[in-house]
Amino acid sequence: MTTSKPWSFALLAATLSAFAIAHPAAVSAEGAAQWSVQVRKVDPGDINLASSFQIAIYENLLDQLSKTKQFKQVLRDGDRKASDVADLLVLKTTVEKYTAGSETRRAVTTVSGATKLTVRSQLCTLDGKVILELTVNGNVRFMGSNLRATHNLARNVAKTIKSTRLPEPTSGTLSKAANSISSDDIVVVELR
Repeated sequence: MTTSKPWSFALLAATLSAFAIAHPAAVSAEGAAQWSVQVRKVDPGDINLASSFQIAIYENLLDQLSKTKQFKQVLRDGDRKASDVADLLVLKTTVEKYTAGSETRRAVTTVSGATKLTVRSQLCTLDGKVILELTVNGNVRFMGSNLRATHNLARNVAKTIKSTRLPEPTSGTLSKAANSISSDDIVVVELR
C-alpha cells in the first residue's frame, strides 16, 4: 500500500503536534536559551556556623543545581570561566537560622534532636539586579547525620529554583538581559 506525500505530511504534522502538547517543556527547552549560574560561597551571616556546614551547603548546592539541568553551566565561586559566560546568574546564600541537633537524641526519640537550617538565597544578574529571592528550610529530624540537613536544604533550594519561571536570557550580551529585567520581574518565594 502506498501513501501519498500530502497524507504522510499531515500524519507527521499531527504526530509532532501531539508530542508538543504532551511534552511542552521538551520542545521549548531545545530552542530556548539557558542561564548559567555561579554559586557563591555561603555567608554565615550573624550565625556561628561551623565551616563544615558552610562547605557542605556550598557543595550540595553545586550538586543539586547541576542535577536540575535548568542551567547550561553550574560554576564555582572564583571560576575563571565565569568571565566568558554571557548569560550568567549569581546565587548568593546567607544563613538566617541554625539549630544544632543531636544524632544521639534523634536515635533515641523522634521528637527531639532535629538539626534545622534556614537560608535566604538570591539569584542576581552580574550587575546586582535580584531576579529571584527565596527563604528555604532544611532539616534532619530522624535518622542521619547532622550534615544531612545541608543536603535537604540544597535540594529544597534547587527544587524551588527549578519550579520558578526565570526570565529568558538574551543570547548575546548580558547587559541586554539585565536591562530587560524590571522590578516587576523579581520573584520572592518563602518556604516554611
